This record gives sequence, C-alpha cells and structure tokens, in this order.
Amino acid sequence: MENLRLRAETLVEALPYIRQYHGRSVIVKFGGHAMSGEDLSSQVMRDIVLMNAVGMRPVVVHGGGPQVSTMMSRLGVEAKFVDGLRVTDDQTLEVAEMVLAGTINKGIVGQIHEHGGRGVGLSGRDAGVIVAEPAANGTLGHVGEVTEIHPDLLLNLLDGGFIPVLCSISEGPGGKALNVNADVVAGHVAKALAPASLIMLTDVPGVLADPADPTSRISQLSVSEARSMLASGAADKGMIPKLEACLTALEGTGNRVHIIDGRVPHSVIMELLTDEGIGTLVVPD
Repeated sequence: MENLRLRAETLVEALPYIRQYHGRSVIVKFGGHAMSGEDLSSQVMRDIVLMNAVGMRPVVVHGGGPQVSTMMSRLGVEAKFVDGLRVTDDQTLEVAEMVLAGTINKGIVGQIHEHGGRGVGLSGRDAGVIVAEPAANGTLGHVGEVTEIHPDLLLNLLDGGFIPVLCSISEGPGGKALNVNADVVAGHVAKALAPASLIMLTDVPGVLADPADPTSRISQLSVSEARSMLASGAADKGMIPKLEACLTALEGTGNRVHIIDGRVPHSVIMELLTDEGIGTLVVPD
C-alpha cells in the first residue's frame, strides 16, 4: 500500500509540469553513455514516448562520434587530425553519414516503436532542415557550421503526432553533405522551434564548478554566468560546445535548457516532471 501511495504522489507531483509542457516542443539532445548502452538507450526512448503520450512534442537530436570512430576502425579508414580536431575527408564523411543517418538513427526509431511511439528518422539534409557551410575555411574537410534551420518538416511531423529523430549530417553548398557537431545542431533547432525546453544528455551530473569534482554541480546557471565560464576557461573541454549550444538556444527565446546526466535511468523524466531537478538549469538573465 505504501508503494502505491508513493507512486500516486509522484503522479500528482508531475501534473503541473505536464500541464506546463502540454502542446509544446521539447528538444532532447541524445548522446554520451546513454547512446552506447542498449538498456539505457531504450529507457530514454521510453521516457520520450511517455512525453509524447501526455501531450508534449519531443524532438530527438543525436550525433554519434564514438560509433563513427569504431566503424572507421573496422573498415580500416585512417583518422586524420588538424590541431587536434578530426578532419572529415571523403571517406570519413561516407562512414559518418552511413552510421549517423543509418545505423544509429534507425536504431533510435526502432526503440521508439518498441515502446509504442511513432518515430521518423531524418538527417539534416531531408527537406534542407539544417543548412551549413564549411567550418574553419575548409581545413577540417566536410565539417560544417550551421547557417540556417528550416523547421517546416519537423513542425509537420510534430503536428501529426510523430517523434522526429534528427541526426547532425547537414546540407552544405551544392547539396553536398557536411558533418556538424550535434550539440550545435540541437542549440540551433531549439532556437528555431522555441520549445519549452532543450534537454542535453551528458556523461557528467551537469555543469561543474570544478571539472575534477563530480559533486560540484551547479544547479542553475544564467546566460551571463555561462558566458563567463566560457571566456575564463572554467568550462571543461567537453562542456564547451554544450554551453555554446545553450546560449544559441536561449537567444531571443523563452527556452529553458537542462544539462543532465544521461547515465541516470529516467533522468529526462526526473528533470522535467519533478520538483527537484537532477542537472543544471540554464536560464536567461
């Protein structure tokens, strides 16, 4: 009986948040350890299907750098670097598009279907959703920087009750593909859709005051504070693109951005639908 009472209280606690997010888009940047474990990945997708079932409009954005590296190694494709950054040459791009828009993307869609949702897998090239131009004057090969988001296809799918699953392969000049950082893509998609929230799954508890101390989580961060961390070098290297994506998502919108630990089961639901979040909330000044 006590267990049932606690479950009922949890549902009651979630009600105002369900009302708050009902009918609004929520962007989930799927990445890190949550992508590499089959059970954890399936749990995340079950949470996303639940969000959809209670009236939210989730959009999944994903990358998959480690999986691309693994496939390159299997195929004997040598990785090349410039100033520590991987160059996406013709062969690397071919592998990246195969893995991101194929294996990973359709695997996520399959997990959504497993839990009763209706997922649609896309790359940024479909209907020109993500338009990019070569980054770093082309020295990194087919690596892109986002210049435009055309959200019409995403909005049509959301209106139809579907869950879009968008990978970070984007449309470059002349209709050619470019590989874009998935955190960056998520930030731009959030800015274009002006959703209720952008949730970024990571492998740390949130933004840390001391990157070496996992207990130093900052529960709330303003835009000014985030800019200060980036300017001072206080942000951990892996957190830099995530904070930059947060700033993009918050430009001229009423968004809320959550950076949470994707290794925690049901972290998305705990962050959105409970009184006490588990990550870092980034908010406008």
